[in-house]
Amino acid sequence: MKSILITGGARSGKSRLALELATKAGGEVLFVATAEAGDDEMEQRIEAHRKTRPKDWKTLEATTHIGSRIAAGIGGAKTVIIDCITLLVNNIFEEHGGKASAAALEKAVTAEITELLQCIKKTKADFIIVTNEVGLGIIPGDRISRLYRDLLGKANRMLAEHVNEVYFMVAGIPLAVKKNCYRLIDS
Repeated sequence: MKSILITGGARSGKSRLALELATKAGGEVLFVATAEAGDDEMEQRIEAHRKTRPKDWKTLEATTHIGSRIAAGIGGAKTVIIDCITLLVNNIFEEHGGKASAAALEKAVTAEITELLQCIKKTKADFIIVTNEVGLGIIPGDRISRLYRDLLGKANRMLAEHVNEVYFMVAGIPLAVKKNCYRLIDS
């Protein structure tokens, strides 16, 4: 089982690389979409992403509890793409309505990522996980934005610790950050 985390800034090529790696691996693909269309612009983004995926790929729309949802819906998929953790963490914030304490939100994010990691360990499929790096910019000006940045950073760190490989995308170029056992990009 291979597991890859792809991170980077907005429009850096993360999703494109995930699609290329899954296509190159061959076999059945389960695409896990975590986005919710809260407005027209987001609906257009989601539709644009849908058009980039091969029609024979299975799509699972899951805004939270993705580990259990993947386990229940994986079928015969050889590769699972999760796009993306950034929106998954956002969904947890939305689910709590902005009223939860920092400790409650941290507990919810940690539980979500732990559930996903357990799913990865129990599943024979390869996983390609997309997320954004939001910790390289200025310090956000409000408490909730700082908390979001911090919890996404924690989620990314938890994932990076357990996956085989991590790539940081810069202007469409993947930079190997952690490269253990597998060579999907070089092969």
